[in-house]
Amino acid sequence: DIAITSGNSLTVAATLETAKQAVVKMGNNLDEAHQGKVMVIGATGSIGSVCSRLLAQAVPNIVLVAPRPEKLIALKQTIEEETPNAVVTLSTTADDYVADCDLIVTTTTALNTRIIDITKCKPGAVICDIARPPDITEEEAALRPDVLVIEGGVVSVPGNVEFGLNFGFPPKTAYACMSETMILALEQRLENFTLGKDVSVSQVEEIQSLAAKHGFKVAGYRSFEKAVGEREINFVREARAKRAVVGNHA
Repeated sequence: DIAITSGNSLTVAATLETAKQAVVKMGNNLDEAHQGKVMVIGATGSIGSVCSRLLAQAVPNIVLVAPRPEKLIALKQTIEEETPNAVVTLSTTADDYVADCDLIVTTTTALNTRIIDITKCKPGAVICDIARPPDITEEEAALRPDVLVIEGGVVSVPGNVEFGLNFGFPPKTAYACMSETMILALEQRLENFTLGKDVSVSQVEEIQSLAAKHGFKVAGYRSFEKAVGEREINFVREARAKRAVVGNHA
């Protein structure tokens, strides 16, 4: 009789909003007509598919990567029905397209497998890794200091809150999954909301609306379980600028 939620609906909403903000901070513009490009790896999974459908509404060009072509084709048809102006590219491997992408979202369940060759990424690209265990290791990220690797969003919780434990984030901020639980409690929604990995677009949109209603906001980034602040963002931007200078001289 206890209501349960995994928090994955707000996790998806906060992650995509965080990722889009991070791309802008890197100096890229996903809103320019057919200039920005995003990729979703693991696109046909339960979380990957909802991420793909929501991202396609915000970004004209999207690359969907998954191992089974028939599932990719079905997802493409769904996206094109929902978002007629979307330009959807399908691939069973990521490396042919990573160099063109401003944002890469990885949502796979692969173990002990290299999902993406980070050395091929576009300078200033953002990789949003929401897979568990992560698709990108800290060692891989170190190969490209000019690429921002984040795991998702940090959510600002309204009010003068004291959690009684340390999430490793700045004060009054929490994981999106914890915030979803708080929002449902504030709404007195004593019901199972997000169970397992199945997340629907309607759930994401509903919890996003409720988060705004109660004053929950995306408030930063995290990477390898640590908060990422302006200093870290500036470091990536500086590394990108240095790489561009080297590239021009070459």
